[in-house]
Amino acid sequence: MDIVVKSRNTDLDSRFRAAIGEKLGRLAKLDPKADRVDVEVSEERNPRLADVRMRVELTCRTRGPVIRAEASAADQQAALDLAIAKLDMRLRRAADRRRVHHGSRTPVSVATATGAVVAAPSSAAPGDEGSEDDGPEPAPFVVREKVHRAAPMSLDQALFAMEMVGHDFYLYLEEGDLTPSVVYRRHGYDYGVVRLHEPDPGGEAPSV
Repeated sequence: MDIVVKSRNTDLDSRFRAAIGEKLGRLAKLDPKADRVDVEVSEERNPRLADVRMRVELTCRTRGPVIRAEASAADQQAALDLAIAKLDMRLRRAADRRRVHHGSRTPVSVATATGAVVAAPSSAAPGDEGSEDDGPEPAPFVVREKVHRAAPMSLDQALFAMEMVGHDFYLYLEEGDLTPSVVYRRHGYDYGVVRLHEPDPGGEAPSV
């Protein structure tokens, strides 16, 4: 497994780089098909963030969904240990899923979680109504852009991929009709899904 280490706003000594290789090497047995782990270590220079000034991001690339973990702490070693622990948990969860999915069986926990998922209606947040007297808002600008190749997947697979990257939402293409969709985490243990459809030709425009 290749381990690619990058740093931003900080220096990494040989001892810390060796620790990265040793700790990630122990995790390789959890996914023999993982061929690369990208490690990014960065430092926040703001004195007010001294307790979380060091940040470690791990991205494990394998034949399945990308698995990510990140953590922040006061020093490099502590941040690395926290990120490694998160990655270990997600790799074990992925390994358990592969064993359960051997054949046509489906994990009960995921099936239960996705069984009642419904599309969430879009609505304006409180206070977004505005008024005729409001002046024009400053135009937003793009600060970062990412482009990903996306293979169509089921809702169950999208939820699993969201858990593996540790995000609260996940954008994907619905298998079958390639509908752009987003699954997201709601309060408690519930999930939601939003799907985009073109308006019917000649139909009324959706109300805002």
